[in-house]
Amino acid sequence: MRAVLIHHFGQAPTVTDVPEPDLPQGGVILRVSSTGLCRSDWHAWQGHDPDVALPHVPGHELAGTIAEVDSSVRGWRPGQRVTVPFICACGDCEQCREGNQQVCTRQLQPGFNYWGSFAEYVAIPYAEVNLVALPEEISYDTAASLGCRFATAYRAVTAVGAVRPGEWLAVFGCGGVGLSVVMIAAALGARVIAVDTNPVALAMATRHGAQHTMLAGSGPSAAGAANESDDIAEQIRQLTGGGAAVTMDAIGAESVVQAALRSLKPRGRHVQVGLLPDKVRLDLSLLAFRELAWLGSHGMAAQNYPAMLELVRSGAVRPDELVTGVIGLDDVGSALSAMSGAAPAGITVIHPAADRS
Repeated sequence: MRAVLIHHFGQAPTVTDVPEPDLPQGGVILRVSSTGLCRSDWHAWQGHDPDVALPHVPGHELAGTIAEVDSSVRGWRPGQRVTVPFICACGDCEQCREGNQQVCTRQLQPGFNYWGSFAEYVAIPYAEVNLVALPEEISYDTAASLGCRFATAYRAVTAVGAVRPGEWLAVFGCGGVGLSVVMIAAALGARVIAVDTNPVALAMATRHGAQHTMLAGSGPSAAGAANESDDIAEQIRQLTGGGAAVTMDAIGAESVVQAALRSLKPRGRHVQVGLLPDKVRLDLSLLAFRELAWLGSHGMAAQNYPAMLELVRSGAVRPDELVTGVIGLDDVGSALSAMSGAAPAGITVIHPAADRS
């Protein structure tokens, strides 16, 4: 099969023929119809994830059809349209038994600790726990955009942040996750403020329900970034009459987290979605003085997909409108390189079979 293969971190990957994946016990092989290009894939390419071993095939947001099923798997057959969460849970550890598959202690992640979906086929372990049937009304491209960013945003808004109608929510970063947060929270009745450095992303946030947007800059220095964080936080506090009830960091940056914490009203809730660098210095005294809550959010279990899929199927949210680009495997290298600069607006999806003659 053809796949995107990383030989050296940070260097251009190649598109080449590699062996098709082996069928895992208790798993399936999927023919990939569409797979998302995510910031997390950029981190894997850069070597920021210790689970990634070279050579490596990235890709973790995917949708397709079942090509092969292990004989021990019940309830699934070849030809079915499916998607999966990016965290493939074992279904048997303590966290899984408690219904928290998104933090499974034995989880496998395609595109990180084994070869992923920037390929024509991908293996999915623990199939009975992780496969999600895809309604005919939902396209493969839409489903691929759900796997990491939209599903993560959905759980961050509804379960972790527990955002209520009428509450102020400030979203920092309007890439795929941030725009998904905007869309979902607005559909559920929250008042959303979107913050980003990209005017195009902010325009998309407005179209998808943000009541207010704020244009942030990168800051010429650490001090400049800190000053700008204070300014953004003050604007949010003034706009909301004392601070947002919930803030979300959807990009992962030290200055963003500090601004988000300072934007909260007393006893507000911060949800950390974006991956942060290893060393982050923050004024965490704010947590104590204002009795703030810092909550982590990481993906969503397959068992929680039906409510999200029904919201999509009904048209209440339109993740398909966040898809701004469709490329083939041959374009992945340049698309990854482009992510080293300002984050592009919207979501790019890859059609692995598009380059086949």
